[in-house]
Amino acid sequence: MVDITVRPMTDADADRVLAIYQAGLDSGDASFEITAPAWTAFDGARLTAHRLVAVDHLGVVLGWVAVSPTSTRPVYAGVVEHSVYVDPAAQGRGVARLLLDALITSTEAAGIWTIQSGVFPENAASLALHQRAGFRVIGVRERVGRHHGRWRDVVLLERRSPIIA
Repeated sequence: MVDITVRPMTDADADRVLAIYQAGLDSGDASFEITAPAWTAFDGARLTAHRLVAVDHLGVVLGWVAVSPTSTRPVYAGVVEHSVYVDPAAQGRGVARLLLDALITSTEAAGIWTIQSGVFPENAASLALHQRAGFRVIGVRERVGRHHGRWRDVVLLERRSPIIA
């Protein structure tokens, strides 16, 4: 992974970020969403300080990670929900783990104590990645939503920071 670095996401990354997002959505096991939003909607829904991209030695975006607040209530200011997506051509190279590690560093530096995510149970690679990165399964939300005409379960995961008191 010497040729891969992580940096903050910028507006210049919009096309690649949304293309990678759409590729994940097209896989059928990444999200209830079917179509990636316009950049303005994507940008407005995620916290600027914790949006990162992994790039290769040419500066090509290979993947991204971003967080959204879980609530507008002040008591939940330290709890975020994240998404991580990797270009299918770059999968298996440790990009997602590199992004998650950078996200954990970023959020902990900002005093965020909990990162959550919902993952379809069929997405075994994502579940394994999250568990290796210190996330634990909280439970399964059964038949929580319809996706492509069928009910889907979602595994709720969280990582609690061991350094935020």
